[in-house]
Amino acid sequence: MEILFICGSAEIGNDGVGDYTRRLCGKLIKSGHDAQILSLCDHQAVSFTSESQVVEETSVIVHRIPIATPNQQRLIWLQSILRDFEPDWISLQYVPYSFNPKGLPFWLPSYLKKIRGNHKWHIMFHELWLGIDSESSIKHKCIGKLQQVIAKKIVQNTKTHSINTQNKLYQFFLESQNIKAEILPICGNIPLTAEKKEPLEFAQFVLFGTIHNGAPFEDFIKDLKNISDKFEKPIKFVFVGKNGPELINYTTILDNYNIAYEILGVQSEKVISQVLRDSDFGISTTPYFQTEKSGVFAAYKEHQINTICVSRNWTPTKGQYVIPQIIKYEKNKLNITPQNVEVSDVNAIAAQFISSISVL
Repeated sequence: MEILFICGSAEIGNDGVGDYTRRLCGKLIKSGHDAQILSLCDHQAVSFTSESQVVEETSVIVHRIPIATPNQQRLIWLQSILRDFEPDWISLQYVPYSFNPKGLPFWLPSYLKKIRGNHKWHIMFHELWLGIDSESSIKHKCIGKLQQVIAKKIVQNTKTHSINTQNKLYQFFLESQNIKAEILPICGNIPLTAEKKEPLEFAQFVLFGTIHNGAPFEDFIKDLKNISDKFEKPIKFVFVGKNGPELINYTTILDNYNIAYEILGVQSEKVISQVLRDSDFGISTTPYFQTEKSGVFAAYKEHQINTICVSRNWTPTKGQYVIPQIIKYEKNKLNITPQNVEVSDVNAIAAQFISSISVL
């Protein structure tokens, strides 16, 4: 089967959805399919290029169109790729902010409708629209209504044959708009390449990737300090990847409570994999009900470490449920008893993807 994946950007290590798509393509290619990627609004590309990107020892052809490209030229290049590749399927990896910096890609539905070929359409909704939480502002609710219209128009204009999303909450909200979606778990963007070393001298907590605003980290550290006698070893935090401006606030808190930490910054996939594999717990600052859309959470699971969600309040207006495999932090109620981690196998995810589009 020939499949062309469309995402926003494809610079390795700079776009979570791009990294996920590359890994999925690599697994599909290994299992005998022909898969390529087109980044339609690439933030890092300076000119239209077709290049080979290697993921887990598999070469993936990636076509990259700069974000500043006029839409007419964007369409010409896309049609040229389709003529050469002739895919059976186009899979749109959809995040509204991937195709417009304000999350309002009004141009996209009509653009996709102009695409000609003998392919069928698949959409993976990595994100939906703003305003589905009770804490959202009036502004976000208004933006969300527009994003909702755009999403529905994309489905309508492409006459989509198959739709996925990665969690039950998004599935619920899509179905509320008469968009039927099956759940397809995502894989992490860091391949498991490391072997667990001998037990470390610390109980290691890792925080990989972006630290989101509003998380009650100091409350968490205070509660963690209060139960520190339950650990046989001293506690240590390791920060790895692009943590963002909140990092200084977190290290200040750790200094205040005399807890050791290490800042590794941007590292290779192999180094990150080793850090994750050697850790006991992974900290996620993505809101609890959105955790399953996080590549960081998927990476924690793939490396068989428990995830503790320490995040701001984000309460869905409908469709709440208990998410397995995640320890939800609540102030003064910290319980971090390790659980058995169910690993998301990338090969199984690729097989499920093919199965979901093969039944049609």
